[in-house]
Amino acid sequence: MTLPNWLDWARRLQSIAQSGAFYAQQFDHPFDAERYDQIMQIAAEITAASEGDAGIDALTHIQDLYAAQTGHTTPKVDVRGIVFKENKLLMVQEKLDGDRWTLPGGWADVGDSAAESAVREVWEETGFRVRASKLIALYNREHPRHGHPHYMFHAYKAFFGCELISDTREIDPRNIETSEIGWYAEDEIAGLELSVGRVSAGQIARFFEYLRQPDLPTDYD
Repeated sequence: MTLPNWLDWARRLQSIAQSGAFYAQQFDHPFDAERYDQIMQIAAEITAASEGDAGIDALTHIQDLYAAQTGHTTPKVDVRGIVFKENKLLMVQEKLDGDRWTLPGGWADVGDSAAESAVREVWEETGFRVRASKLIALYNREHPRHGHPHYMFHAYKAFFGCELISDTREIDPRNIETSEIGWYAEDEIAGLELSVGRVSAGQIARFFEYLRQPDLPTDYD
């Protein structure tokens, strides 16, 4: 899926503005900071207009998202846990995406390693305790081979193979992100409606290859 020009332009402008504003503040250049704020506003207007809704609410939402990004611009990191039991893959339903199915995971948290974030996400979303055993794949979310829908920010996706520590399930009452869980064989995946912004059918097929050939090297773009 080719990145549309408007999103490429908006991302680049937002990245320049975020990093530029950070360094302008660091070196006390208030006039440069104002110029970068103007560039950020242009990026927000491009995004709001190109998504088909140039209304005040949409623009304000995008401005708020951009304002929350600080410091030197870097890609976001999404982490996912790959857990197999008896040749079946652990999947969860994502509430924010209409209960479509995905691997347990989410954005990596500051203070944790990527593997620690993946392990925590598996527990929070499924109730299972696991340990990370291998980085199976590190993907560029925008690579066309994955077929993810476009996202406002550039992101990497890290998939960790995880081993069950115990079959005992400890449901976290704070979990508000996922609903049901399930274990699925490879031939059952096609019957699921996937949350394709989080995981693709091609990626899942690749992970079953790792189940059959655990010595395969880490896959990456």
